[in-house]
Amino acid sequence: MNKKSCEFGCRGSRDKVGVLLAQLGTPDAPTPGKLRPYLRQFLSDRRVIEVNRVLWWLLLNCVILVTRPRRSARLYKRIWQKEGSPLLVITRRQTEGVAERLRREYPNVEVEFGMRYGKPSLESSVDKLIERGCSKILLFPMYPQYAAATTASTYDAVFPHLLKRRWVPTLRVAEPYFAHPAYVGALATVINEHLSKMEWQPDRLVLSYHGVPEKYVTKGDPYCCQCVETTAALLPRVSLPKERIIHTFQSRFGRDPWLQPYTDETLEHLGEEGIGSVAVAAPGFTADCLETLDELGNEGEEQFHEAGGKRYSLIPCLNDHPAWLDGMTEILKQELGSWLEGPARSASDCAISCPLKQAANG
Repeated sequence: MNKKSCEFGCRGSRDKVGVLLAQLGTPDAPTPGKLRPYLRQFLSDRRVIEVNRVLWWLLLNCVILVTRPRRSARLYKRIWQKEGSPLLVITRRQTEGVAERLRREYPNVEVEFGMRYGKPSLESSVDKLIERGCSKILLFPMYPQYAAATTASTYDAVFPHLLKRRWVPTLRVAEPYFAHPAYVGALATVINEHLSKMEWQPDRLVLSYHGVPEKYVTKGDPYCCQCVETTAALLPRVSLPKERIIHTFQSRFGRDPWLQPYTDETLEHLGEEGIGSVAVAAPGFTADCLETLDELGNEGEEQFHEAGGKRYSLIPCLNDHPAWLDGMTEILKQELGSWLEGPARSASDCAISCPLKQAANG
């Protein structure tokens, strides 16, 4: 028996616990060449686009992927940072912050992040955790509210990849935390801190969630209800009267009706109605990205000002704020539960030698 098979004959690694933070994704660079494969992967997802596949293939490959990469690249260039994509930079910091907090108490916990679309992929991050000796993995989608197009799509990537292995790690999936006190408390902290530092107080606070087509909800997607519950839990904790807070949905695509009221139309109406100052927050996003920094931060401000509005402020997402890193760690510890009990074990701890090793050494 060769050395490799002998080593494989016993477990040879510690029973570590892995945490996989799952984020949506980002292109590698703000260029049409890098946007094209990213958009192809994203818009080919059956969870994201639920239409006739033949017609969609023609539209995607003959129209969208011909025209949209150039426009999207221009938008990404407006928010791109020296370190790279804001979503990638922030997600890396979140991962490091949570890992540091967990390891203070549980040194056998490994934390990685993966992207549903783009790099690093969820599949490659799963492999990293397993290579580090993780026999148990907690999948933690960075989407507080469940949606088939985000949360379930993450499952579509992770579950089949795990099932390709002979030894499939034990898997847990964190439940949506749309009303978890740790998440809502972190949201309130970030929003209230921003409001307290402003030189003026907004006449309206717009809470903008990513939208989905109405037909997805009628088919049974709980996303809309969970967004509403997040807002309901947040209202008592925000330092503004609830009558000055508006709940909206953004980022609609195509001609089908999406969840309403629409954020862009709401900002225009507020400006036209003489509302002079607005602050905007995006509670459904745990990290700033194109949809927050550009769609809300640039386009939203332009829409409001063009409609007659005067003052506009975009409130950052949870990002790597200590309140969210602490809150996320609290949620993770609850989800990990019994996996955090007791010390990690290695093959050397076993009183009985592996028969394969005995045979090889005999």
